[in-house]
Amino acid sequence: MQSKLFYCFLLLSLILVSCDSKSVFDNYETVPEVWNKDKTISFKVSPPDSTKAYNLFVNLRNTNAYKFNNLFLIVEMNFPHGKRIVDTLEYKMAKPNGEFLGTGLSSVKENKLWYKEGVVFSESGEYTVNIKHAMRENGEVNGIANLEGVTDIGFRIEKTE
Repeated sequence: MQSKLFYCFLLLSLILVSCDSKSVFDNYETVPEVWNKDKTISFKVSPPDSTKAYNLFVNLRNTNAYKFNNLFLIVEMNFPHGKRIVDTLEYKMAKPNGEFLGTGLSSVKENKLWYKEGVVFSESGEYTVNIKHAMRENGEVNGIANLEGVTDIGFRIEKTE
């Protein structure tokens, strides 16, 4: 019985892995109980092919403790030879009725958020992507010090079609 269970688990794992043929890089960092506004989540990336274009995504997992319908992020891409691109991005996280967007049947929702499309990594070497939140309460100047409800931040690179 155990060997049948093992083989079923192995087959399911292979199916799940093989379904993601677009992925070139897909990594997550766990956020502690809260995401402090000064905490930067960093990813080191060495792209495989400098002649092809890729689509870039920020992945995020959130729970019901997330109490906003949007999300502001500051995403910084540092190139190997010193070039730096900084973007302030806004994403919708919930429907008007408060139901969270994203996938998942449990209380954790996974969101795949567009970052950049058709990016060519023309410089050889390691790229660094830094992600911080930039959330504020309406009418407040200072940012939210500790953002609740975000459990994981990820960065993903996919092949274009």
